[in-house]
Amino acid sequence: MNKTGKQDLYESPDYFLLDELLTDEHKLIRSTARQWVKTAVSPIIEDYAQRAEFPKQLIPGLAELGAFGPTIPTEYGGAGLDYISYGILMQEIERGDSGIRSTASVQGSLVMYPIFAYGSEEQRKRYLPKLASGEMMGCFGLTEPDHGSNPGGMSSNIKDMGDHYLLNGAKMWISNAPFADIAVVWAKDEQGKIRGMVVERGMEGFSTPETHNKWSLRASATGELVFDNVKVPKENIFPGVSGLKGPLGCLNQARYGIAWGALGAAMDCYDTALRYAKERVQFGKPIGGFQLQQKKLAEMITEITKAQLLVWRLGVLKNDGRATAEQISMGKRNSVEVALDIARNARQMLGGMGITGEFSIMRHMMNLESVVTYEGTHDIHLLITGMDVTGLNAFK
Repeated sequence: MNKTGKQDLYESPDYFLLDELLTDEHKLIRSTARQWVKTAVSPIIEDYAQRAEFPKQLIPGLAELGAFGPTIPTEYGGAGLDYISYGILMQEIERGDSGIRSTASVQGSLVMYPIFAYGSEEQRKRYLPKLASGEMMGCFGLTEPDHGSNPGGMSSNIKDMGDHYLLNGAKMWISNAPFADIAVVWAKDEQGKIRGMVVERGMEGFSTPETHNKWSLRASATGELVFDNVKVPKENIFPGVSGLKGPLGCLNQARYGIAWGALGAAMDCYDTALRYAKERVQFGKPIGGFQLQQKKLAEMITEITKAQLLVWRLGVLKNDGRATAEQISMGKRNSVEVALDIARNARQMLGGMGITGEFSIMRHMMNLESVVTYEGTHDIHLLITGMDVTGLNAFK
């Protein structure tokens, strides 16, 4: 029961019987995650969103679900799951709240993944098990105050001082920053090459001021990363990558999770609107009996079904190692667009009740306004698809 005295009655829509495409393990992971969201997230999330506070007590539960680094091998503390399992976890968690899913996405895709993919064996053993268990939390420093969609223009830099590097610069809009123990940071070396590294809380000159006054992702902690002559030991630099392909590889992992996750928010809004339409009586009958309301619901379930098929196929390709960055871009952009449209239509169906915290819709809608911007804006993903199909670069 949540503070409004209402139970979380969510039922997942599956109009084209996609469950038949899932394994028993996938379904078990989903039911475990769904039950956790219903008991741990739904009862408290409206209150935390209203107060603009991140519910830190959810961290151990997320770790137990395997939501931190689901695809990281078990030898490093990860869950060793396939990519459809990862997608399902993100879908169920974002069905609860985009901010909570963001916390998990950052930890798994933007912190654990680069340490696993680009880090040394010593770095993997040192950080990954603690990140997987939630004992240590991380954040990802790429976006800067003056460089968002064009990360290659970053001004954060490192200078070789012999036994260490000196890091200077700033990053902005960083999820988890205020409480993170470590930050995976990208900065340019003296040759202008982008290098990745692990910066630890407590290093002199490293601070993480919190970002306040957000209307979106209010139950998620956001901040800046400020580096003022931070001494970074050479063993903290990733040996396995240089250039933009490092951070972009991480973003692909996160974007894939968002493609599934945003769909979870869409499904929650649809489920809420459908239930309300059957119960709310006007002009002597449930509003679900009126043509315009049925049109909204029919369009919602159609778009959800198309998106479910897209992300499932994307998961199959990802498992085979065949999903392209461009396909992942399309998945992210489509799911977020679908979710925003559904949230707005669902809000209208609930009338005035739609703006209250008694229902999840307005919170989802505000959250999705961040999701449509981060990990590549809506327009940038459109141009990625455009360049892929034409072979012509419209970015410059």
